[in-house]
Amino acid sequence: MDEIDHQLIGLLQRDGRASYAELAPAVGLSPPAVRQRVQRLVEGNVVQIVAVTDPLALGLPVMALVGVKVSGDAMAVADALGAIQRVIYVVITGGAYDLFAEIVCEDMAELFDIINTQLRPMDGVASVESFPYFDIHTHRFTWDTSTD
Repeated sequence: MDEIDHQLIGLLQRDGRASYAELAPAVGLSPPAVRQRVQRLVEGNVVQIVAVTDPLALGLPVMALVGVKVSGDAMAVADALGAIQRVIYVVITGGAYDLFAEIVCEDMAELFDIINTQLRPMDGVASVESFPYFDIHTHRFTWDTSTD
């Protein structure tokens, strides 16, 4: 990746719907050259161009981070967690918890139901601790991609 790739990533982070014609003058290339570079970044799994949803606008105001301690295969538990519809991401980590999962729900009753009837009885789950969100303070999809 060179400086132009980093510039394109920054521009796409701000507006993933920008056209190649709009991006071209900002990086000093022709639209076909920008298309080729963006395609290379996408095919190389450096970037994904996706729609980001707002859970609140979708009627899912209850969100929680759930720490999971595993007894056994953490990957198998991570796969099972990821299969639950309201789980929007799962990370495998070190420290006090083996996994963290973020869950979005319609209400606290739904969150309790997911934790109590799906997570706790899951094979390989030793313990679960939930951290409900009161507010999302910082939520960004842009960050400096430069190598400086």
